[in-house]
Amino acid sequence: MNITIEKLVPGGQGIGVDENGKKVFFWNALPSEIVTKYRITKNKSHYFEAIAEEIENPSAHRVMPKDSCYLSTSPWQIMDYDFELAQKAELLKEQFKQVGISLEQNTVQTDSNDYNYRNKMEYSLYWDNEKQKIFLAFHERGSHRKLPITSSSIERPEIYEKAQAIIDNLNANHEEARKYQSLLLRCNQKGEVSGGLYENKKPHEVFPNLTDDILGYAYSYSPNGFFQINLPVYEMALLEIKKHIKTKKVLDLYAGVGTIGLSVARGHELTLVECNKFAYTELEKNCAKQDTVRAILRNSEDALEFVAPDQTVIVDPPRAGCDKKLLDKFINVQPETIIYLSCNPATQARDVKILLDSGKYQISSVTPFNFFPHTPHLENLVVLRAIMKE
Repeated sequence: MNITIEKLVPGGQGIGVDENGKKVFFWNALPSEIVTKYRITKNKSHYFEAIAEEIENPSAHRVMPKDSCYLSTSPWQIMDYDFELAQKAELLKEQFKQVGISLEQNTVQTDSNDYNYRNKMEYSLYWDNEKQKIFLAFHERGSHRKLPITSSSIERPEIYEKAQAIIDNLNANHEEARKYQSLLLRCNQKGEVSGGLYENKKPHEVFPNLTDDILGYAYSYSPNGFFQINLPVYEMALLEIKKHIKTKKVLDLYAGVGTIGLSVARGHELTLVECNKFAYTELEKNCAKQDTVRAILRNSEDALEFVAPDQTVIVDPPRAGCDKKLLDKFINVQPETIIYLSCNPATQARDVKILLDSGKYQISSVTPFNFFPHTPHLENLVVLRAIMKE
């Protein structure tokens, strides 16, 4: 059965329809291509997901993937980079249109460094019975099967080199892969690597902290914890955020280890709220000796008393978006500016729609950033300004 790909969808797959009218979501397929052979990975009553194995009419934007493991790590390696940026801009526009918000076409911001950008990787370990050796591995897309690898190019080279050295040492000592859950490594901008092996049935080891400079300020963070994956593009987003801060008071919610607020609003009356106790420990360290800064250990939706009208609020929530209680507080109190950075434009669009429908806010700017080249993921920055009463 031949299936024509109509377009790409926000999840990253190409969508088509089979002869029975059932929707099909394909990895490894681009718009206008005809899939002639595929492997089904999920079959539901109204749709199925699959990996295209053979195609006709290949897209003019199709390129040879750099990595054999691309479907596991970065499935958009199959398209040229300019086409990727254009597709992400179009998908962003479509996601906002679905909730009734019309956006202008926005150029996706990038530093054009589309490989070797990740500063964190977690590898599986694969045991080759024939060779009696351990290999680095990723999970095959759509299955639990491990795919052994001998190269990978989305992470910084220092990470892969360290990972391979650890595997070589395990093999030299005749270790077996089943002893280990995974291998986590992180690298700072200086090329220093921290992290290591997670053993099965043992507590995760706490690895030595790394430090990085962001916009000239030093930050300490754990390789195990949350920290931005692509720092050069993250700095681009921070510079854009900084342009929109016009108030003396700044509230940074979902603050993590503090890299947004402390980078763009140091010297302001800054309050940072974080709920994860491990991230908060790092946040406190990063706030040390800052007289006008305070850190709060709490869920952002439970820190509503810190929302005030004469402030700029920065939110960088998880993929689920902002809590409804928080959005209601924004509407009732009406902070002067809300700066919303999101890793999930779909939930961001939902939240922005609520703020616009209140009649209290209007969109000032929208700027998408390509934090994760060759993947479907997009970070989007929306700045909202309060509509002042006459």
